[in-house]
Amino acid sequence: MKATVSRSAREGAVNQIRTAMIEKKLTQAELADAADCHEKTIQNLLGGRSVRDQTLFDVCMVLGLDFDKLKSAWTGGGNFPSSQAELQGENGGLVAPLYMGAYTRAAVDHYIGSYLTLRTAFSHPDHIIAYRTDIVWDADWPSLLFQERDRPDAPYSHRGRLYIPSSSMFIHLVSLTKGAMRMVVVSQVDRFGEMRGIITTIHKHGAMLVPVATPIVYAKRDTFDGELGDIDATSPCYPEYRKMLDETLEQGYARLVK
Repeated sequence: MKATVSRSAREGAVNQIRTAMIEKKLTQAELADAADCHEKTIQNLLGGRSVRDQTLFDVCMVLGLDFDKLKSAWTGGGNFPSSQAELQGENGGLVAPLYMGAYTRAAVDHYIGSYLTLRTAFSHPDHIIAYRTDIVWDADWPSLLFQERDRPDAPYSHRGRLYIPSSSMFIHLVSLTKGAMRMVVVSQVDRFGEMRGIITTIHKHGAMLVPVATPIVYAKRDTFDGELGDIDATSPCYPEYRKMLDETLEQGYARLVK
C-alpha cells in the first residue's frame, strides 16, 4: 500500500513539472540544457524514475517550482526537512532566519507584489530587457521569495530569496544553483514602489562566460500589457525605461567604477 501511495504522489509531482514546462514552452532538450543535465535524465524524471536531489533542485529553479514542496511530493512525504520544520515551529513561519536579516512578515509586507524589472541587455547595450518579477512571502521557509517571469530568455529565469539587513538602506536578491550565485543589490522599496541598484552575474560572451554588471530597476506594477521583452529604441516604452535606468546612476543608487 505504501508503494502505491508513493507512486501516486510521484505522478502528481511529474504533472507539476509537465505543466510548468508547457507554461514556459520548454521541450525536454531545452529543459535539460537549462538545468545542465542530460536529456535522458529529464526523460527519467518525467517517467517517474529516481533522479538525484540536485537534478530535481535544478529543474525546480528553471521552472520556478518550489523545491521543498516538489521533493516532498516526489518522495511521498508530508514533512519538511528537519531544520526547516524546526525553524517554522519556532516562529510560526513569520520571521526570516537570522542570516537573512531576521525580518518579520509584517515588516516587509510592502515588498509583496509584481514588479516591472529593467536592465540593459548584455549583448546589445542599446537594448533594454524588461520582464516581470513576483515577490511573495514563503511561510514554509520564512522569507520573501522572488520569481522572474516573462523573460525573453525564459529558461534562464531566476528564483531566489531576499536578504534584508536591518542596518542598511540596500537589500539583496540572491539566487544560487550548483555553486553559481547571482546577486542583485537594490535600494529598499520607496513610496513609489521602486527599487534601484545593480545586478552582477555571468554572461556568455562568444565562447566564454564572463562577469558582468549593470544597473537594474524594479517598479511595482498592477498590469504589464505591452511592456515586456527585448525593448529597442523603436518601442514606445523605450524613452521611459532608458530614463529610469539612467537615473539609477545619476541619483547615486549605484556606481560603475572603472
